[in-house]
This record gives sequence, C-alpha cells and structure tokens, in this order.
Amino acid sequence: MRVATDFRDVPDRWYNIIPDIGFDFPPPMGSSGYPMTHHDLSPIATAPIVDQELDRSERNPAIPKELREFYVEWRPTPLFRARRFEERLDTPARIFYKHEGGSPSGSYEFNTALAQAYYAAHAGEKGTRYLVSASGNGEWGASLAVACNYFGIKCRVYMVRSSYEQREYGRYLMELLGAEVVSSPSPNTRTGKKALSQDPESPGSLGMALSEAFEEATTRDEAKFAWGTLMNHVVLHQTLIGLEARDQLRHGGVRPDLCIAAVGGGSGFGGLAFPLYRDRKSGIRFIAVESAAAPTLTKGRYGWDYADWGGLAPMLRMYTLGHSFVPPDIRAGSMRYHGISPLISALYREKRIEARTYTQRQAFEAAVAFARAEGFVPSPESSYAIKAVLDEAVACKDRGERKNILFLLSTNTNLDVAVFKDFLEGAVEDKHAPMDKIDEAISSLPAQPSV
Repeated sequence: MRVATDFRDVPDRWYNIIPDIGFDFPPPMGSSGYPMTHHDLSPIATAPIVDQELDRSERNPAIPKELREFYVEWRPTPLFRARRFEERLDTPARIFYKHEGGSPSGSYEFNTALAQAYYAAHAGEKGTRYLVSASGNGEWGASLAVACNYFGIKCRVYMVRSSYEQREYGRYLMELLGAEVVSSPSPNTRTGKKALSQDPESPGSLGMALSEAFEEATTRDEAKFAWGTLMNHVVLHQTLIGLEARDQLRHGGVRPDLCIAAVGGGSGFGGLAFPLYRDRKSGIRFIAVESAAAPTLTKGRYGWDYADWGGLAPMLRMYTLGHSFVPPDIRAGSMRYHGISPLISALYREKRIEARTYTQRQAFEAAVAFARAEGFVPSPESSYAIKAVLDEAVACKDRGERKNILFLLSTNTNLDVAVFKDFLEGAVEDKHAPMDKIDEAISSLPAQPSV
C-alpha cells in the first residue's frame, strides 16, 4: 500500500525545532571559548546558511520559491506500508517507511545539497566558484555534485579513504557527475599530511575528511564549505521528510507510535523525527540507531568538541567519541563519525529520545530479511534502522501490541550491491569501537567553555 499526498503537496516552509525543545540551546563556539557570530562563520558559508544556523526563534522559515520548484520535481517522496515484511515477522505491528531514494541523486541528502548550492549561487556571494565538502560512502558527495551542476558551480569532495578504496562506485558516480574526488587523508592539505605522518595506512574517517575540506574552504576565497550532516541548518533542510510523512500518515488515518532512523551525524533522523516531535504528548517514541563501531550516544561523552578531526571547525556541544577518534572500518561509511548533531544530542541528554546500537552483521541480516520481503535492498545505513524496526515488531508480537512503526529508508542502493554480496559470502565481520581508544580520544577534548 502506498500512502501519499498529491504530487504538488510539498511543504513551503521548513521546521525549526529549537523554539519547541523547551530548554536553552547554545550556539557554536570558537576555539576562544566565545559563541561564534555571523562574522565568524561568514568566511566558510553563505549568509543565508549562517542565518539558519544561528536562528533560535523562527519556527517555520520559508523555502524560497525557486528552490521549492526544484523540490516539487520529485517530492513528496512516497510513504509505503511494509505489509510483506509484517507478514514475514508475523507481527501485529504496522510498519511504514518513508522512501527517500527517488531524488535525482538517489539520496535524502539531496534536500540540503540543493539548498546549500542554491544559496551559494543566489545569495550575492562574490567569488564563490565552488563548494567543498567531505563524504563517507559517496551519497552526500553525489548529491552535492548534482546540486552544484544545477546552479553552475564546481564541487570538490574529500572522500574517506576506506570508502574511496572499497566503494569505488560511489567515487565513480561522483566523478561522473562532475565532482573532483580526493582520497582522505591526502597529501594536499596540512591536515592530511599530519594524519599520514601518524599512520600512513590510515583508513581515514569522516572527521578527518571534514578537516581537509574545512581547511581548503577557509584558505580559499572562491570556496565555501558545504555541511552534509550535523549542523542545525542541515537538519532544518531535512525536515521536509518528516513534514511530508506527518501529513501522509494523517491522510491515511495513522498515528505513529515509534519513529526510527539511523544516526551517523544525525540529519536523516532529525529530518524525520523533528516535525513529529510536536506530537510527543501522544506517547510517540523516537529511536536513534547507531553503529557499534561508533556508539556515540551510548558510549560517548556530552560536551564541547570539534566537528572535525583536526580541530579546525567550530566547537559544538554534543555527544562525542572525541574528535581524534578514528572508528573501525565498516561498510556503512557515513555511520563512522565521532559526533552527533547538537540538537539530537541535547534531546538525548534530556531523555526525550532513545538510542540503540547494533553491529553491521546484525544490521545486514535485518536488511536481507526486509529486501526478500519487500523487494527494496536498503542502503547499509538504513539497515541499522531496519534492525531496530525488526526488534520492535517482534516485541509487539510477543506482547500482543498493534503499534504503528515509522522508519526512514534513506537512500537507494545502487552503490551497495557489493557490500551485500560480501555479507552473503561471509566476508563482513562485526567490529566494535575499542573502549581504550574512545577513552583516549575523550581525554583529549578541548577545554570546555563555561557557557
């Protein structure tokens, strides 16, 4: 069953959760220990993006008409009921998934890539010739490349080395779409050289790739940095997902009891969950699912830390494994990040949301069961959410409860067939984050601001 609104029924405003969270929420900090201002952030991002990042009062900022016309080309994305998966699990639960694989790039990340490229091209920023960023598996880099093409600007992506080597189709796709792709750590930046001097065989990490991209953006006037996750403005752009899902469920007469999504940096989870957060008094539970290789919410520390490995980016108050932590190499590259969105971190600290952790084999076993029932092969990242959905559906069976479960199927899987081939052949091993490495990285957190 497909539950969908009219094709033209696309939100004309995003949703900013900050006015509704009910507690103080700090802005990004500079290394000086003072809140960062518009002036501090303007060298790396366009003025509208900085405005969105720092805004604490506007609940429903308007989506520019021209940008919305792009969104309307593929949104609203469909909401499906997974009836066959329900039958396979023999559960009384009803399972719904918001399928974000139909965008031009095949990923939910295109929602924010399009917005950031639009503002770079239209905000009167003289000399902005290209956007530079970092990507794990390639979905974000491909999204940014497509968006840059739409607005006639160039794109450069630092790709985590392990993914660059293991998931070459992600690299090929980015290059096909016109992006210049650089394996990170690279010898092209001071950050990359430092990382390679410490470990010439380093698999890299998203935090490391972010440092290289951030360094380039801050040293070249013609470049701006594009965030793929973590930051407030990125989650804001992704709330299109939850706004649509909320209306689609209401149209189908459905009230969700559980809302589930994977978290790497957190933008997909926030995009789905935040618009539904307003319904929390109805008893809806929110479950953020992370990898055992980077268990940031469940084993990290809540405090101020850099968003990147090299300490070049702003400091954010979030759950972190320490910016120097390099997670074990796993197949879901975007799940290998040391920090979680400050907004999601704050909600978890206040016990407004839950967290769940799984290994990659647990996730892929659930993904295969889902694929054989529904016909969609999920991305490795979405597989973690599916494992939590499976567990909750089985719990409903055990308790005889008929709950409505909503989850995010975040991308298509054109780039991931080789991952599942390796899994089926027994070549995928579970990897856990070493606690001694986490403790070491956390002990090196920057001095904590008093704010």
